[in-house]
Amino acid sequence: MTGIAPSTLSQAVVRGIACKCPRCGEGKLYAGFLALAPSCKACGLDYTFIDAGDGPAVFIILIAGFIVVFCALIVEVVYQPPFWVHAVLWVPLILATTLLPLRSMKSLLIALQYHHRAREGRLIDRDAAQARDE
Repeated sequence: MTGIAPSTLSQAVVRGIACKCPRCGEGKLYAGFLALAPSCKACGLDYTFIDAGDGPAVFIILIAGFIVVFCALIVEVVYQPPFWVHAVLWVPLILATTLLPLRSMKSLLIALQYHHRAREGRLIDRDAAQARDE
């Protein structure tokens, strides 16, 4: 669909967090929990360009790890509870801080990838670069 204006950065962020199509902001991005739909049902954007890789999981793991370890250290130093209390406290927090934001983080990175037209890296064609410089 060619009648869609390019999105601003703030629109791309909102569309990403809402798990909507990065181009139109209407269609759903996912067909399952983390499985992408083949294309947008609203504007027809083909989602085959998407390559979020491990980026969303890495961000989530680092953020969640900081939160959980910080909280666990405070509880350990202040209260010194037995091990089972740590398990009861931190397993649900780990699940909540990793699984809940994962979809939004993945779709945010996809929306930013689309907004900035990020593509897979390519090697420079030296002959074309030399011809352009001459």
